Amino acid sequence: ERVVAEVERREVDAVAVCFLFSYMDDRHERAMAEALARRLPGTPVTRSSEIAREFREYPRTATTALNAALRPVVGRYLLRAQASLRGLGMRAPFLIMQSNGGSVPAERADREAHRLLLSGPTAGVAGAIALGARHGIDRLISLDMGGTSLDVCLIRDGVPPVVPSQVIEAHPILASAVDVVTVGAGGGSIASVDAGGRLRVGPESAGADPGPAAYGRGGKEATLTDAHVVVGALGPTLAGRLALDAEAARDAIGRVGDELGLALEDAAEGVIAVAMAHVVRALRRVSVERGVDPADYTLVAFGGAGPLHAARLLREMRLGGVVVPAHPGLFSAAGLVATDLRIDESQTVLRALGPGSLDDVAAWYREAGRRIVARFREDGIPRSRVRLVASADCRYLGQGYELSVPIRGPGPASLARLRKDFHAIHARTYGHVNPEEEVELVTLRLSGLGALGRPEAITLPAGGPEPPREAVVERREVVLPGAGRRRRVTVLRRELLRARNRIQGPAIVEEMDSTTVILPGQEARVDRSGDLWIREVDRR
Repeated sequence: ERVVAEVERREVDAVAVCFLFSYMDDRHERAMAEALARRLPGTPVTRSSEIAREFREYPRTATTALNAALRPVVGRYLLRAQASLRGLGMRAPFLIMQSNGGSVPAERADREAHRLLLSGPTAGVAGAIALGARHGIDRLISLDMGGTSLDVCLIRDGVPPVVPSQVIEAHPILASAVDVVTVGAGGGSIASVDAGGRLRVGPESAGADPGPAAYGRGGKEATLTDAHVVVGALGPTLAGRLALDAEAARDAIGRVGDELGLALEDAAEGVIAVAMAHVVRALRRVSVERGVDPADYTLVAFGGAGPLHAARLLREMRLGGVVVPAHPGLFSAAGLVATDLRIDESQTVLRALGPGSLDDVAAWYREAGRRIVARFREDGIPRSRVRLVASADCRYLGQGYELSVPIRGPGPASLARLRKDFHAIHARTYGHVNPEEEVELVTLRLSGLGALGRPEAITLPAGGPEPPREAVVERREVVLPGAGRRRRVTVLRRELLRARNRIQGPAIVEEMDSTTVILPGQEARVDRSGDLWIREVDRR
Protein backbone atom coordinates (compact mmCIF):
# COMPACT_ATOMS: atom_id res chain seq x y z
CA GLU A 1 0.00 0.00 0.00
CA ARG A 2 2.92 2.35 0.67
CA VAL A 3 4.29 1.71 -2.83
CA VAL A 4 0.89 2.29 -4.43
CA ALA A 5 0.45 5.56 -2.55
CA GLU A 6 3.88 6.76 -3.63
CA VAL A 7 3.19 5.87 -7.29
CA GLU A 8 -0.12 7.72 -7.10
CA ARG A 9 1.59 10.77 -5.60
CA ARG A 10 4.01 10.96 -8.51
CA GLU A 11 1.18 11.14 -11.09
CA VAL A 12 2.85 8.76 -13.50
CA ASP A 13 1.65 7.94 -17.03
CA ALA A 14 2.42 4.20 -16.75
CA VAL A 15 3.81 1.66 -14.29
CA ALA A 16 6.21 -1.26 -14.77
CA VAL A 17 6.26 -4.01 -12.13
CA CYS A 18 9.17 -6.46 -12.10
CA PHE A 19 9.93 -8.76 -9.15
CA LEU A 20 13.07 -10.82 -9.01
CA PHE A 21 11.63 -14.34 -9.25
CA SER A 22 8.20 -13.67 -10.75
CA TYR A 23 9.10 -15.82 -13.76
CA MET A 24 8.83 -18.79 -11.35
CA ASP A 25 5.89 -17.59 -9.22
CA ASP A 26 4.02 -14.41 -10.08
CA ARG A 27 1.58 -14.20 -7.14
CA HIS A 28 3.30 -11.23 -5.48
CA GLU A 29 3.80 -9.38 -8.75
CA ARG A 30 0.17 -9.96 -9.66
CA ALA A 31 -0.98 -8.65 -6.28
CA MET A 32 1.04 -5.45 -6.74
CA ALA A 33 -0.33 -4.92 -10.27
CA GLU A 34 -3.90 -5.44 -9.09
CA ALA A 35 -3.46 -2.94 -6.23
CA LEU A 36 -2.06 -0.36 -8.66
CA ALA A 37 -4.92 -0.92 -11.11
CA ARG A 38 -7.50 -0.37 -8.33
CA ARG A 39 -5.91 2.90 -7.19
CA LEU A 40 -4.96 4.18 -10.69
CA PRO A 41 -7.79 3.28 -13.06
CA GLY A 42 -6.89 4.16 -16.64
CA THR A 43 -3.13 4.07 -16.01
CA PRO A 44 -1.42 1.21 -17.91
CA VAL A 45 0.27 -1.28 -15.58
CA THR A 46 2.74 -3.75 -17.10
CA ARG A 47 4.03 -6.69 -15.08
CA SER A 48 7.03 -8.71 -16.22
CA SER A 49 5.42 -12.11 -15.68
CA GLU A 50 2.73 -11.16 -18.19
CA ILE A 51 5.08 -10.35 -21.07
CA ALA A 52 8.29 -12.34 -20.42
CA ARG A 53 8.35 -15.27 -18.00
CA GLU A 54 12.09 -15.60 -18.38
CA PHE A 55 15.07 -15.33 -16.06
CA ARG A 56 17.93 -12.79 -16.18
CA GLU A 57 16.39 -9.91 -14.30
CA TYR A 58 17.96 -7.03 -16.21
CA PRO A 59 16.64 -8.01 -19.68
CA ARG A 60 13.24 -8.77 -18.14
CA THR A 61 13.18 -5.43 -16.30
CA ALA A 62 14.30 -3.54 -19.43
CA THR A 63 11.58 -5.25 -21.47
CA THR A 64 8.92 -4.44 -18.87
CA ALA A 65 10.01 -0.81 -18.56
CA LEU A 66 10.11 -0.32 -22.30
CA ASN A 67 6.66 -1.84 -22.74
CA ALA A 68 5.30 0.41 -19.99
CA ALA A 69 6.86 3.50 -21.60
CA LEU A 70 5.40 2.67 -25.01
CA ARG A 71 1.86 1.91 -23.90
CA PRO A 72 0.69 5.51 -23.24
CA VAL A 73 1.89 6.48 -26.74
CA VAL A 74 1.48 3.41 -28.93
CA GLY A 75 -1.47 1.83 -27.17
CA ARG A 76 -3.62 4.94 -27.04
CA TYR A 77 -2.82 5.77 -30.66
CA LEU A 78 -3.77 2.30 -31.87
CA LEU A 79 -7.00 2.22 -29.88
CA ARG A 80 -7.95 5.68 -31.19
CA ALA A 81 -7.18 4.57 -34.74
CA GLN A 82 -9.30 1.45 -34.29
CA ALA A 83 -12.21 3.51 -32.95
CA SER A 84 -11.93 5.87 -35.93
CA LEU A 85 -11.94 2.97 -38.39
CA ARG A 86 -15.03 1.50 -36.80
CA GLY A 87 -16.64 4.94 -36.91
CA LEU A 88 -16.09 4.88 -40.68
CA GLY A 89 -17.95 1.57 -40.88
CA MET A 90 -14.88 -0.66 -41.11
CA ARG A 91 -15.71 -4.06 -39.65
CA ALA A 92 -12.53 -5.96 -40.52
CA PRO A 93 -10.15 -6.49 -37.58
CA PHE A 94 -7.43 -3.86 -37.16
CA LEU A 95 -4.18 -5.86 -37.19
CA ILE A 96 -0.70 -4.58 -36.32
CA MET A 97 2.64 -5.99 -37.50
CA GLN A 98 4.99 -7.39 -34.84
CA SER A 99 8.75 -7.80 -34.90
CA ASN A 100 8.31 -11.61 -34.79
CA GLY A 101 6.94 -11.64 -38.34
CA GLY A 102 3.27 -12.08 -37.41
CA SER A 103 0.42 -9.69 -36.81
CA VAL A 104 -1.71 -9.07 -33.74
CA PRO A 105 -5.06 -7.35 -33.04
CA ALA A 106 -4.75 -3.74 -31.89
CA GLU A 107 -6.01 -4.51 -28.36
CA ARG A 108 -3.19 -6.99 -27.80
CA ALA A 109 -0.66 -4.68 -29.45
CA ASP A 110 -1.64 -2.13 -26.79
CA ARG A 111 -0.78 -4.55 -23.98
CA GLU A 112 2.39 -5.84 -25.65
CA ALA A 113 3.72 -2.72 -27.35
CA HIS A 114 7.33 -3.91 -26.99
CA ARG A 115 6.64 -6.56 -29.64
CA LEU A 116 6.21 -3.83 -32.26
CA LEU A 117 9.84 -2.65 -32.08
CA LEU A 118 11.58 -2.97 -35.47
CA SER A 119 8.40 -4.47 -36.91
CA GLY A 120 8.63 -2.46 -40.14
CA PRO A 121 11.42 -4.50 -41.80
CA THR A 122 9.70 -7.80 -40.98
CA ALA A 123 6.79 -6.99 -43.29
CA GLY A 124 9.16 -7.08 -46.24
CA VAL A 125 10.50 -10.44 -45.09
CA ALA A 126 6.93 -11.76 -44.93
CA GLY A 127 6.37 -10.53 -48.47
CA ALA A 128 9.54 -12.26 -49.68
CA ILE A 129 8.44 -15.55 -48.10
CA ALA A 130 5.02 -15.27 -49.75
CA LEU A 131 6.67 -14.54 -53.11
CA GLY A 132 8.96 -17.55 -52.69
CA ALA A 133 6.03 -19.80 -51.84
CA ARG A 134 4.22 -18.60 -54.96
CA HIS A 135 7.20 -19.60 -57.12
CA GLY A 136 8.30 -22.70 -55.20
CA ILE A 137 11.57 -21.15 -53.93
CA ASP A 138 12.51 -21.48 -50.27
CA ARG A 139 16.08 -20.11 -50.22
CA LEU A 140 15.86 -16.35 -50.36
CA ILE A 141 17.66 -13.19 -49.29
CA SER A 142 15.33 -10.23 -48.87
CA LEU A 143 16.84 -6.80 -49.52
CA ASP A 144 14.76 -3.75 -48.63
CA MET A 145 16.53 -0.54 -49.58
CA GLY A 146 14.65 2.69 -49.09
CA GLY A 147 15.67 6.28 -48.55
CA THR A 148 17.45 5.92 -45.22
CA SER A 149 18.32 2.30 -44.41
CA LEU A 150 18.93 -1.13 -45.86
CA ASP A 151 17.35 -4.24 -44.29
CA VAL A 152 18.65 -7.69 -45.24
CA CYS A 153 17.39 -11.10 -44.11
CA LEU A 154 18.41 -14.63 -45.10
CA ILE A 155 15.48 -17.06 -45.36
CA ARG A 156 16.12 -20.81 -45.29
CA ASP A 157 13.47 -23.41 -46.12
CA GLY A 158 10.82 -20.72 -46.54
CA VAL A 159 10.89 -19.89 -42.81
CA PRO A 160 11.91 -16.50 -41.38
CA PRO A 161 14.85 -16.69 -38.95
CA VAL A 162 13.44 -15.69 -35.55
CA VAL A 163 15.66 -14.91 -32.56
CA PRO A 164 14.28 -14.89 -28.98
CA SER A 165 15.53 -11.39 -28.13
CA GLN A 166 16.73 -8.16 -29.66
CA VAL A 167 18.80 -5.14 -28.59
CA ILE A 168 17.42 -1.59 -28.79
CA GLU A 169 19.81 1.26 -27.96
CA ALA A 170 22.03 -1.20 -26.03
CA HIS A 171 19.05 -2.51 -23.99
CA PRO A 172 18.16 -6.22 -24.31
CA ILE A 173 14.49 -6.85 -25.07
CA LEU A 174 12.94 -10.27 -24.45
CA ALA A 175 10.70 -10.43 -27.50
CA SER A 176 10.97 -12.73 -30.51
CA ALA A 177 12.12 -10.89 -33.63
CA VAL A 178 12.92 -11.76 -37.23
CA ASP A 179 16.70 -11.69 -37.60
CA VAL A 180 17.15 -8.67 -39.90
CA VAL A 181 20.50 -6.95 -40.45
CA THR A 182 20.07 -3.18 -40.83
CA VAL A 183 22.70 -0.73 -42.08
CA GLY A 184 22.57 2.97 -42.86
CA ALA A 185 22.51 2.74 -46.65
CA GLY A 186 19.67 4.15 -48.74
CA GLY A 187 18.89 6.48 -51.57
CA GLY A 188 19.10 9.46 -49.23
CA SER A 189 22.46 8.46 -47.70
CA ILE A 190 24.69 11.54 -47.61
CA ALA A 191 28.08 11.48 -49.33
CA SER A 192 30.86 13.44 -47.66
CA VAL A 193 34.64 13.58 -47.36
CA ASP A 194 36.04 13.04 -43.87
CA ALA A 195 39.02 14.74 -42.24
CA GLY A 196 41.33 12.09 -43.65
CA GLY A 197 40.22 12.78 -47.21
CA ARG A 198 38.19 9.59 -47.51
CA LEU A 199 34.81 9.36 -49.19
CA ARG A 200 31.99 8.34 -46.85
CA VAL A 201 28.39 7.46 -47.74
CA GLY A 202 25.90 7.34 -44.85
CA PRO A 203 24.77 6.49 -42.27
CA GLU A 204 23.39 10.05 -42.15
CA SER A 205 20.49 10.54 -44.56
CA ALA A 206 18.78 13.49 -46.18
CA GLY A 207 15.50 11.59 -45.75
CA ALA A 208 12.47 12.63 -47.78
CA ASP A 209 12.41 16.25 -46.62
CA PRO A 210 14.43 18.07 -47.78
CA GLY A 211 15.75 14.93 -49.44
CA PRO A 212 18.48 14.66 -52.08
CA ALA A 213 19.54 17.80 -53.91
CA ALA A 214 17.83 16.46 -57.04
CA TYR A 215 14.43 16.64 -55.32
CA GLY A 216 14.56 20.43 -55.54
CA ARG A 217 13.22 20.86 -52.00
CA GLY A 218 16.15 22.70 -50.50
CA GLY A 219 18.53 19.77 -49.98
CA LYS A 220 22.14 20.78 -50.64
CA GLU A 221 24.14 17.72 -49.56
CA ALA A 222 25.14 15.08 -52.09
CA THR A 223 23.36 11.74 -51.77
CA LEU A 224 23.36 8.33 -53.42
CA THR A 225 20.25 9.36 -55.38
CA ASP A 226 22.10 12.42 -56.73
CA ALA A 227 24.94 10.15 -57.88
CA HIS A 228 22.48 8.00 -59.85
CA VAL A 229 21.02 11.13 -61.43
CA VAL A 230 24.52 12.20 -62.52
CA VAL A 231 25.34 8.82 -64.15
CA GLY A 232 21.90 8.72 -65.82
CA ALA A 233 20.39 5.68 -64.08
CA LEU A 234 17.62 7.96 -62.81
CA GLY A 235 15.93 10.02 -65.50
CA PRO A 236 14.23 13.39 -65.51
CA THR A 237 11.32 12.32 -63.29
CA LEU A 238 10.85 10.10 -60.25
CA ALA A 239 7.67 8.16 -59.54
CA GLY A 240 6.30 9.54 -62.78
CA ARG A 241 5.57 12.87 -61.08
CA LEU A 242 8.56 14.35 -59.24
CA ALA A 243 10.75 16.30 -61.66
CA LEU A 244 14.38 15.77 -60.74
CA ASP A 245 16.75 18.73 -60.73
CA ALA A 246 19.75 17.28 -62.54
CA GLU A 247 21.70 20.52 -62.26
CA ALA A 248 21.33 20.56 -58.47
CA ALA A 249 22.48 16.92 -58.34
CA ARG A 250 25.55 17.74 -60.44
CA ASP A 251 26.39 20.69 -58.21
CA ALA A 252 26.14 18.57 -55.04
CA ILE A 253 28.20 15.67 -56.42
CA GLY A 254 30.61 18.16 -58.01
CA ARG A 255 31.44 19.65 -54.61
CA VAL A 256 32.31 16.16 -53.31
CA GLY A 257 34.41 15.57 -56.42
CA ASP A 258 36.27 18.85 -55.91
CA GLU A 259 37.26 17.77 -52.38
CA LEU A 260 38.49 14.43 -53.73
CA GLY A 261 40.13 15.86 -56.85
CA LEU A 262 37.82 13.81 -59.09
CA ALA A 263 35.82 14.64 -62.20
CA LEU A 264 32.04 14.82 -61.81
CA GLU A 265 31.18 11.38 -63.17
CA ASP A 266 34.12 9.73 -61.39
CA ALA A 267 32.88 11.21 -58.10
CA ALA A 268 29.36 9.92 -58.79
CA GLU A 269 30.70 6.44 -59.56
CA GLY A 270 32.74 6.59 -56.36
CA VAL A 271 29.66 7.43 -54.28
CA ILE A 272 27.76 4.49 -55.80
CA ALA A 273 30.73 2.14 -55.28
CA VAL A 274 31.07 3.05 -51.59
CA ALA A 275 27.32 2.60 -51.05
CA MET A 276 27.50 -0.77 -52.82
CA ALA A 277 30.31 -1.81 -50.48
CA HIS A 278 27.96 -1.21 -47.52
CA VAL A 279 25.25 -3.31 -49.21
CA VAL A 280 27.66 -6.13 -50.08
CA ARG A 281 28.94 -6.17 -46.49
CA ALA A 282 25.37 -6.51 -45.20
CA LEU A 283 24.70 -9.40 -47.62
CA ARG A 284 27.92 -11.12 -46.57
CA ARG A 285 26.93 -10.80 -42.89
CA VAL A 286 23.78 -12.85 -43.44
CA SER A 287 25.32 -15.33 -45.88
CA VAL A 288 29.08 -15.88 -46.23
CA GLU A 289 29.86 -15.06 -42.59
CA ARG A 290 27.28 -17.69 -41.57
CA GLY A 291 28.69 -20.36 -43.86
CA VAL A 292 26.07 -19.86 -46.57
CA ASP A 293 26.92 -19.74 -50.29
CA PRO A 294 24.99 -16.85 -51.92
CA ALA A 295 24.95 -18.82 -55.18
CA ASP A 296 22.31 -21.08 -53.62
CA TYR A 297 19.97 -18.17 -52.88
CA THR A 298 17.70 -15.85 -54.83
CA LEU A 299 17.77 -12.16 -53.94
CA VAL A 300 14.37 -10.45 -53.57
CA ALA A 301 15.16 -6.76 -54.16
CA PHE A 302 12.55 -4.18 -53.21
CA GLY A 303 12.07 -0.77 -51.68
CA GLY A 304 12.50 2.37 -53.74
CA ALA A 305 16.28 1.88 -54.17
CA GLY A 306 16.68 -1.93 -53.99
CA PRO A 307 16.02 -2.68 -57.69
CA LEU A 308 18.43 0.10 -58.69
CA HIS A 309 21.31 -1.97 -57.27
CA ALA A 310 20.03 -5.55 -57.66
CA ALA A 311 21.75 -6.42 -60.96
CA ARG A 312 25.10 -5.21 -59.67
CA LEU A 313 24.66 -7.32 -56.52
CA LEU A 314 23.79 -10.33 -58.69
CA ARG A 315 27.16 -9.97 -60.40
CA GLU A 316 29.35 -8.97 -57.45
CA MET A 317 27.91 -11.53 -55.00
CA ARG A 318 27.45 -14.26 -57.65
CA LEU A 319 23.91 -14.85 -56.43
CA GLY A 320 21.71 -17.60 -57.76
CA GLY A 321 19.34 -15.03 -59.24
CA VAL A 322 17.41 -11.85 -58.57
CA VAL A 323 13.71 -11.16 -58.57
CA VAL A 324 12.25 -7.66 -58.45
CA PRO A 325 8.62 -8.01 -57.34
CA ALA A 326 5.79 -6.05 -58.87
CA HIS A 327 5.48 -2.63 -57.20
CA PRO A 328 8.78 -2.98 -55.26
CA GLY A 329 8.34 0.32 -53.46
CA LEU A 330 5.08 -0.96 -51.97
CA PHE A 331 6.30 -4.51 -51.35
CA SER A 332 6.54 -4.21 -47.54
CA ALA A 333 2.94 -2.99 -47.45
CA ALA A 334 1.95 -6.01 -49.53
CA GLY A 335 3.88 -8.17 -47.05
CA LEU A 336 1.57 -6.99 -44.28
CA VAL A 337 -1.37 -8.80 -45.86
CA ALA A 338 0.76 -11.93 -46.34
CA THR A 339 1.28 -12.44 -42.60
CA ASP A 340 -0.54 -14.66 -40.14
CA LEU A 341 -1.53 -13.80 -36.60
CA ARG A 342 1.20 -14.83 -34.16
CA ILE A 343 1.32 -15.39 -30.40
CA ASP A 344 4.53 -16.28 -28.52
CA GLU A 345 4.75 -17.82 -25.06
CA SER A 346 7.86 -18.65 -23.05
CA GLN A 347 8.73 -20.05 -19.62
CA THR A 348 12.14 -20.39 -17.97
CA VAL A 349 12.43 -23.75 -16.14
CA LEU A 350 16.18 -24.29 -15.45
CA ARG A 351 15.98 -28.07 -15.10
CA ALA A 352 18.30 -30.88 -16.04
CA LEU A 353 17.09 -32.67 -19.16
CA GLY A 354 16.18 -36.13 -17.96
CA PRO A 355 13.27 -38.57 -17.86
CA GLY A 356 11.92 -36.98 -14.68
CA SER A 357 11.50 -33.58 -16.32
CA LEU A 358 9.84 -34.61 -19.58
CA ASP A 359 6.32 -35.08 -18.19
CA ASP A 360 6.32 -31.61 -16.61
CA VAL A 361 7.69 -30.07 -19.80
CA ALA A 362 5.07 -31.81 -21.94
CA ALA A 363 2.37 -30.57 -19.54
CA TRP A 364 3.57 -26.96 -19.96
CA TYR A 365 3.44 -27.24 -23.75
CA ARG A 366 -0.09 -28.67 -23.58
CA GLU A 367 -1.31 -25.88 -21.29
CA ALA A 368 0.45 -23.14 -23.29
CA GLY A 369 -1.07 -24.60 -26.46
CA ARG A 370 -4.54 -24.44 -24.93
CA ARG A 371 -4.01 -20.79 -23.94
CA ILE A 372 -2.82 -19.86 -27.42
CA VAL A 373 -5.71 -21.65 -29.14
CA ALA A 374 -8.19 -19.93 -26.80
CA ARG A 375 -6.73 -16.50 -27.62
CA PHE A 376 -6.93 -17.23 -31.33
CA ARG A 377 -10.55 -18.28 -30.88
CA GLU A 378 -11.21 -14.84 -29.38
CA ASP A 379 -9.68 -13.39 -32.56
CA GLY A 380 -12.01 -15.44 -34.75
CA ILE A 381 -9.44 -18.06 -35.79
CA PRO A 382 -10.71 -21.69 -35.46
CA ARG A 383 -8.42 -24.47 -34.23
CA SER A 384 -8.17 -25.91 -37.76
CA ARG A 385 -6.28 -22.77 -38.86
CA VAL A 386 -3.86 -22.71 -35.91
CA ARG A 387 -0.34 -24.15 -36.15
CA LEU A 388 1.85 -24.55 -33.07
CA VAL A 389 5.65 -24.41 -33.29
CA ALA A 390 7.65 -25.51 -30.24
CA SER A 391 11.30 -25.09 -29.29
CA ALA A 392 13.48 -25.14 -26.18
CA ASP A 393 16.58 -23.19 -25.21
CA CYS A 394 19.18 -25.69 -24.00
CA ARG A 395 22.78 -25.61 -22.84
CA TYR A 396 25.38 -27.77 -21.20
CA LEU A 397 25.10 -27.43 -17.43
CA GLY A 398 27.25 -24.47 -16.40
CA GLN A 399 27.25 -22.71 -19.75
CA GLY A 400 26.15 -19.07 -19.84
CA TYR A 401 24.38 -19.07 -23.21
CA GLU A 402 21.78 -21.29 -24.81
CA LEU A 403 20.99 -22.78 -28.20
CA SER A 404 17.45 -22.98 -29.57
CA VAL A 405 16.41 -26.55 -30.33
CA PRO A 406 13.29 -27.08 -32.50
CA ILE A 407 10.83 -29.63 -31.16
CA ARG A 408 9.03 -31.65 -33.82
CA GLY A 409 5.99 -32.08 -31.60
CA PRO A 410 5.78 -31.28 -27.88
CA GLY A 411 4.80 -34.80 -26.84
CA PRO A 412 6.97 -37.09 -24.68
CA ALA A 413 8.37 -38.94 -27.70
CA SER A 414 9.60 -35.76 -29.38
CA LEU A 415 10.92 -34.36 -26.10
CA ALA A 416 12.93 -37.55 -25.62
CA ARG A 417 14.92 -36.57 -28.73
CA LEU A 418 15.85 -33.17 -27.29
CA ARG A 419 19.24 -34.28 -25.97
CA LYS A 420 20.28 -35.82 -29.28
CA ASP A 421 19.05 -32.80 -31.25
CA PHE A 422 20.87 -30.40 -28.91
CA HIS A 423 24.15 -32.26 -29.40
CA ALA A 424 23.74 -32.09 -33.18
CA ILE A 425 23.01 -28.33 -33.13
CA HIS A 426 25.92 -27.70 -30.73
CA ALA A 427 28.29 -29.57 -33.05
CA ARG A 428 27.02 -27.65 -36.07
CA THR A 429 27.29 -24.29 -34.27
CA TYR A 430 30.56 -24.66 -32.34
CA GLY A 431 32.29 -27.58 -34.05
CA HIS A 432 32.44 -29.82 -30.98
CA VAL A 433 30.13 -31.83 -28.75
CA ASN A 434 30.28 -33.71 -25.43
CA PRO A 435 27.63 -36.45 -25.37
CA GLU A 436 28.47 -37.31 -21.75
CA GLU A 437 27.83 -33.79 -20.44
CA GLU A 438 24.56 -33.05 -18.67
CA VAL A 439 22.14 -30.91 -20.70
CA GLU A 440 20.01 -28.24 -19.02
CA LEU A 441 16.59 -27.11 -20.18
CA VAL A 442 16.58 -23.33 -19.79
CA THR A 443 13.49 -21.81 -21.45
CA LEU A 444 10.52 -23.44 -23.15
CA ARG A 445 8.99 -21.62 -26.11
CA LEU A 446 5.75 -22.10 -28.02
CA SER A 447 4.54 -19.99 -30.95
CA GLY A 448 1.07 -20.10 -32.42
CA LEU A 449 0.36 -19.09 -36.02
CA GLY A 450 -3.23 -18.32 -36.94
CA ALA A 451 -3.74 -18.48 -40.71
CA LEU A 452 -5.53 -15.55 -42.36
CA GLY A 453 -6.98 -15.31 -45.85
CA ARG A 454 -4.74 -14.24 -48.71
CA PRO A 455 -5.55 -11.79 -51.51
CA GLU A 456 -5.61 -13.31 -54.97
CA ALA A 457 -2.43 -12.89 -57.00
CA ILE A 458 -2.63 -10.72 -60.10
CA THR A 459 -2.01 -12.24 -63.53
CA LEU A 460 -0.45 -10.24 -66.36
CA PRO A 461 -1.69 -10.63 -69.93
CA ALA A 462 0.70 -12.77 -71.95
CA GLY A 463 2.95 -11.34 -74.65
CA GLY A 464 5.86 -12.50 -76.73
CA PRO A 465 9.59 -12.46 -76.03
CA GLU A 466 9.92 -8.90 -77.31
CA PRO A 467 8.52 -6.12 -75.10
CA PRO A 468 5.73 -4.07 -76.72
CA ARG A 469 7.02 -1.08 -78.68
CA GLU A 470 4.89 1.26 -76.59
CA ALA A 471 6.79 0.09 -73.47
CA VAL A 472 9.99 1.71 -74.77
CA VAL A 473 10.17 5.27 -73.41
CA GLU A 474 13.55 6.46 -74.65
CA ARG A 475 17.19 5.57 -75.19
CA ARG A 476 19.28 7.36 -72.59
CA GLU A 477 23.01 7.90 -72.23
CA VAL A 478 24.09 6.18 -68.99
CA VAL A 479 27.43 5.54 -67.28
CA LEU A 480 27.27 1.82 -66.42
CA PRO A 481 29.42 0.28 -63.63
CA GLY A 482 33.01 -0.10 -64.75
CA ALA A 483 32.32 1.13 -68.30
CA GLY A 484 34.11 4.45 -67.83
CA ARG A 485 32.00 6.08 -70.53
CA ARG A 486 28.37 6.76 -71.35
CA ARG A 487 26.43 4.13 -73.25
CA ARG A 488 23.03 4.31 -74.89
CA VAL A 489 20.55 2.30 -72.80
CA THR A 490 16.92 1.40 -73.58
CA VAL A 491 14.43 2.68 -70.97
CA LEU A 492 11.08 0.87 -70.57
CA ARG A 493 7.88 1.44 -68.59
CA ARG A 494 7.19 -1.57 -66.41
CA GLU A 495 3.40 -1.29 -66.37
CA LEU A 496 3.38 -1.76 -70.16
CA LEU A 497 5.37 -5.00 -70.07
CA ARG A 498 3.65 -8.36 -70.57
CA ALA A 499 4.24 -11.88 -69.24
CA ARG A 500 6.97 -13.74 -71.18
CA ASN A 501 8.67 -10.50 -72.24
CA ARG A 502 12.46 -10.70 -72.14
CA ILE A 503 14.69 -7.65 -71.76
CA GLN A 504 18.33 -7.81 -72.80
CA GLY A 505 20.76 -5.69 -70.85
CA PRO A 506 21.80 -2.99 -70.71
CA ALA A 507 18.34 -1.62 -69.97
CA ILE A 508 16.44 0.40 -67.38
CA VAL A 509 12.89 -0.40 -66.29
CA GLU A 510 11.04 2.50 -64.69
CA GLU A 511 7.81 2.43 -62.71
CA MET A 512 5.92 4.63 -60.29
CA ASP A 513 7.75 3.49 -57.16
CA SER A 514 11.17 2.26 -58.26
CA THR A 515 13.76 1.90 -61.04
CA THR A 516 15.47 -1.35 -62.08
CA VAL A 517 18.85 -1.38 -63.82
CA ILE A 518 19.83 -4.41 -65.96
CA LEU A 519 23.54 -4.64 -66.83
CA PRO A 520 25.17 -5.79 -70.08
CA GLY A 521 25.36 -9.58 -70.19
CA GLN A 522 22.18 -9.92 -68.15
CA GLU A 523 18.60 -10.73 -69.12
CA ALA A 524 15.33 -9.98 -67.35
CA ARG A 525 12.09 -11.84 -67.95
CA VAL A 526 8.59 -11.00 -66.82
CA ASP A 527 6.50 -13.78 -65.29
CA ARG A 528 2.72 -14.10 -65.08
CA SER A 529 2.67 -12.45 -61.64
CA GLY A 530 4.42 -9.38 -62.99
CA ASP A 531 7.65 -10.20 -61.17
CA LEU A 532 10.91 -9.39 -62.96
CA TRP A 533 13.60 -12.11 -62.90
CA ILE A 534 17.19 -11.12 -63.67
CA ARG A 535 19.92 -13.62 -64.52
CA GLU A 536 23.40 -13.63 -65.99
CA VAL A 537 23.63 -14.80 -69.58
CA ASP A 538 27.17 -13.58 -70.34
CA ARG A 539 29.55 -12.38 -67.61
CA ARG A 540 32.00 -10.86 -70.09
